[in-house]
Amino acid sequence: MLKPFRPCLPLLILVAILTSAGADDSDSAAKPKILRDVPYAETTNPRQTLDVYAPAEGDKHPIVFWIHGGGWEVGDKTEVERKPQAMLDKGYVFVSTNYRLLPEASIQEMAGDIAKAIRWTRDHAAEFGGDGDRFVVAGHSAGAQLAALLCIDDRYLKAEGLSPSILKGCIPVDGDTYDVPMQVATVNQRTAYIYRRKFGDQESQTALSPVTHVASGKPIPPVVILHVAGHPETGPQSRRLVNALRASGVRALAYPALGKDHSTLNDDLGTPGDLPTQVVYRFLETVFKK
Repeated sequence: MLKPFRPCLPLLILVAILTSAGADDSDSAAKPKILRDVPYAETTNPRQTLDVYAPAEGDKHPIVFWIHGGGWEVGDKTEVERKPQAMLDKGYVFVSTNYRLLPEASIQEMAGDIAKAIRWTRDHAAEFGGDGDRFVVAGHSAGAQLAALLCIDDRYLKAEGLSPSILKGCIPVDGDTYDVPMQVATVNQRTAYIYRRKFGDQESQTALSPVTHVASGKPIPPVVILHVAGHPETGPQSRRLVNALRASGVRALAYPALGKDHSTLNDDLGTPGDLPTQVVYRFLETVFKK
């Protein structure tokens, strides 16, 4: 059985253990490096850990950093379906992070957790063959809002001593809270109450809306938003953010996925022949070009 990660164990030694355990030298050479439950915030909180999936060989692999969904209340970094293998097949490192959830943490604190996870990943990128200066941040549902917020409101990365220039792209998937006050104003009363409970008062809703922080001249990376075609909430929210980004000179696209629902759009990413997956691949190839 593989030993769990401990911060005091040098990461290169851990990689050797993980890639060699249970296999001879000829087999291990082709296996990816997988690190699980890595603490990124100097705590023992399992919600502040991440998993790394890296190609077996080479270095300077671009990094796709994934944020799970779950309504800011549930969800886990292991809920990645086909994504790790799909990204490995393309020569990318795939990182999936946990973060504290409601009610333990506010949404602002969740964003702070994710910034810490990005910092850890950048600090250790060379040790598992990654390029710490080439990140794309992506996420589904609640993770889409957090991904967009991290990529557009650069205060979270700066608080961790990181330059926003390390972010080369952003892929939010079927989020409905890029403009939280707009969402609260357009849904039914019961749903609006749920969003107020999670996001707080009008001032807090505005501060946690990615669209609030769009401005000309900011170092915002290119953005591709995937959303379910015809969805009455994620469609307008996606177009709202894309229009704001374009007006500020940022490359942005909203892709309406036909024949998908909120779950299958996420679950099918990485599946051969999946059209949203092809959109993601083309975007990654473009933004990761040196």
